[in-house]
Amino acid sequence: MRRTGIVLTLVTLLAVVSPALAQAVTGWTEVGSDTARALDESQGLATIVRPSGTTIRYTGIGTIPADLNSQGWNHVGDPGSAQGWYVEPYQRDDRGAKLFRVQAPDGSWADYRHALESWEANNNSFAAVSPDARWLVAGEWGTMDRLLVHPMPGVVATNPAQNLPLAGTIRLDHAVRDVQGCDFQTATRLLCASDDPDGSLFGTTKPLLQVDLAGPLSGSDVTGHVTSLGQLPLRSGCSGSFEVEGIDFDERDATLRVIVMSPSICILFDSKTYRFQQR
Repeated sequence: MRRTGIVLTLVTLLAVVSPALAQAVTGWTEVGSDTARALDESQGLATIVRPSGTTIRYTGIGTIPADLNSQGWNHVGDPGSAQGWYVEPYQRDDRGAKLFRVQAPDGSWADYRHALESWEANNNSFAAVSPDARWLVAGEWGTMDRLLVHPMPGVVATNPAQNLPLAGTIRLDHAVRDVQGCDFQTATRLLCASDDPDGSLFGTTKPLLQVDLAGPLSGSDVTGHVTSLGQLPLRSGCSGSFEVEGIDFDERDATLRVIVMSPSICILFDSKTYRFQQR
């Protein structure tokens, strides 16, 4: 009986542990997690490195400035940062302009607007700043074969009164769906968090994606090779639909962070920012 009890205990433990193992992402080891608050840490995050110090800044519905909200920009996405520059992407419900709220290394702010192209979706899910801080990559919602590239506002495009144009696109060799955030790991590699609920594109829902560029961004179109690294962690005390949100790669210690919001009421209690490192 004692041996039977031990076997049953092991079976129970494997049943609990297996889902977590099944969600491991290729090439990255989960090293910890932090609680993600639903109000102000639910959309994205970025590591800002400046001579005055380093901060990890989160975005959420509670971080939208009142003046922007009153003007119609009622959604903030996953921010990005490089070389001390910090960018927050905003969208509105109509076909109005997208907005990028930019903070310079000296702490000053400026708002840059991008008028939508006729073929462009109004979603402004994320902002990823290239390591040289010369290019800004943005993303749309839905099933897409492209990422959008702008001249970096405040660095290359320096007049907030002028329209922030498109500089080109990253042409993906595999369609992606519901990308919530991307960040540069190197000048030619992006890591992206997908909230794909379907799973037909890569054989799994909610994947971590790797996009390898044919070369560094230079202001013209570039191709990107997409690889799924597997499903991100989906663990909660509640069952239901998780929402994968923003992503950040911290160059200081090569830590990758991804926000996953829990289902139902558990969004308030056990949503997480997961930490990964390559080992």
